[in-house]
Amino acid sequence: MADTFSHNIVEQYGVLSTAKSGWNTEFNLVAWGNYDAKYDIRPWSPTHDKMGKGITLTREELSELRNILNKMDL
Repeated sequence: MADTFSHNIVEQYGVLSTAKSGWNTEFNLVAWGNYDAKYDIRPWSPTHDKMGKGITLTREELSELRNILNKMDL
């Protein structure tokens, strides 16, 4: 089966953490396949050719997450 899974990191916002393996958990804007870009938090290899499991959020979901985090006593 051909590998048809593609991604394009449109914008890199920042690194949340770095593992001993060198992989970074990053917050990025990523376009998956031919779809519109979404906000994304997941581990990436140093060359961004491999990724781990993560979470992808629409702009509306990201806004709601921000509202929830703002209410927390961090």
